[in-house]
Amino acid sequence: MAQIEYRRLGNSGLTVSTIGLGCNNFGRAGTATQTQEGTNAVIDAAIGAGVTLFDTADIYGAERGQSETLMGHALQGKRDQIVLATKFGMDMGGANGPDWGARGSRRYIRLAVEASLRRLQTDWIDLYQLHVPDASTPIEETLSTLDDLIAEGKIRYIGHSNLAGWQIAEAEFTARLHGHPRFISSQNEYSLLVRDAEDEVLPAVNAYGLGFLPFFPLYNGLFTGKFSRSGGPADSRIMMIRPHLVENAPWDTIERYQAWCDERGVTMLAATMAWLLAQPSLTSVIAGATRPEQIEQNATAATSWKPSAEEVAFISELFAA
Repeated sequence: MAQIEYRRLGNSGLTVSTIGLGCNNFGRAGTATQTQEGTNAVIDAAIGAGVTLFDTADIYGAERGQSETLMGHALQGKRDQIVLATKFGMDMGGANGPDWGARGSRRYIRLAVEASLRRLQTDWIDLYQLHVPDASTPIEETLSTLDDLIAEGKIRYIGHSNLAGWQIAEAEFTARLHGHPRFISSQNEYSLLVRDAEDEVLPAVNAYGLGFLPFFPLYNGLFTGKFSRSGGPADSRIMMIRPHLVENAPWDTIERYQAWCDERGVTMLAATMAWLLAQPSLTSVIAGATRPEQIEQNATAATSWKPSAEEVAFISELFAA
């Protein structure tokens, strides 16, 4: 297995592995990582493979906060080896007290960050991300609060998720106007089958020097090569909770893609990882895993094939809307 590569996250000084570990499976019912033992195994495998970016959120897990709690135990004695990213801003069902929907407010962020720090058993969070926009709170209030947390050493850098292009621009110029630290990353859905980010989000990300972190980059695992028209692994995320993604997938195109990969002796997983990492501003492909062998598969895929510009363009055109 070739060595994982590392990239700066946007224009910041934060360096992360080009393959990240999505931690939304930690604590998810019906998976090997529902348990502490299973979570420990995946985290140890990721660190051993050279993965540094671990991305979670306070809401992840069968119970809110469970992913962070499991990670807090698993990372004891290993905290300095990773870049720990988590998120705030989704409905925690009262776990952080009443929020009245203002989850980008100064009051709520203070409660949320302290709760995440306790669950993660750490003194600091490397990348603290606004999970969804808060329409009821001015973005300047959110940025001002995050600025204070950076000054206090509780967080190092800030990012956002699920913002539209105009909201990315608003946040950028608000930070400049008031002298606050800027968001350094944007996390939005992006894959061969979901290309909406190319319309406004990626142009904004490129214009303002943010690093892009796609979620569901393999379309919930569809591009791992383990699925066909008839289905896939029974314990997979798709088959357990999103079988419609298999049923409604453009299989004629996917099968043509598979044949194209076969001609070049490359797996569909490796080709898809390479296509993603060839996109401007895309820093790291965050992929979930529930077993250690999946970590090795993802790391190998990300380093095993370097496409030409023509091959990248072909894949883009093949899946163009």
